[in-house]
Amino acid sequence: MGAILENLTRTVIAGFVLAVLLFLMYMGYGDMNNSEFGKFLWRWAHVLSGVMWIGILWYFNFVQIPNMGNIPDEQKPAIGKVIAPAALFWFRWGAMLTIITGLGLAMANGYIVEAVSLGLAGTEPDNGHRMIGIGMWLGAIMWFNVWFIIWPNQKRALGIVDADADSKAASARTAMLFSRTNTLLSIPMLFAMVAAGNLYSVS
Repeated sequence: MGAILENLTRTVIAGFVLAVLLFLMYMGYGDMNNSEFGKFLWRWAHVLSGVMWIGILWYFNFVQIPNMGNIPDEQKPAIGKVIAPAALFWFRWGAMLTIITGLGLAMANGYIVEAVSLGLAGTEPDNGHRMIGIGMWLGAIMWFNVWFIIWPNQKRALGIVDADADSKAASARTAMLFSRTNTLLSIPMLFAMVAAGNLYSVS
């Protein structure tokens, strides 16, 4: 067991193997036609990538940023040169996969037009599609912030690209403010996503 848990790649592979075993154990229960199983796979991938994205977003905002002031100056380069770049890699690609799988899920379920139009594309307003659409639009805004505001500013702040001291400081502040914006938006976004599937039964 130690040989698996001491290596991240082996740990993740083992997690997927256990998921496949769960599938094989319970494949006889529920609707397992190709269409429904495809929708399930989109949803599972969407949840996995979303957990990665929002988990790291919350790590930055609940753990790293509030505690940077408590770290001695001589230790801060370890965060900026090692931890933050690695976290930002998974953060931005988690965001990308969340958007891709979310759109795939909406298309597989046939509600993408209704959701993007906030429930107004049908013959009468639909609160379920409006709610999932609000969640999708909030997620899209958050994705845009990650790729086009937070990441470019973090590259300057962390010295991944050349910038003078003033630009680094300004970029660090901008990245922090938009990261906080995404933290703020993540709460109603998750509410909308969960409400659409539970209060309004949008699948």
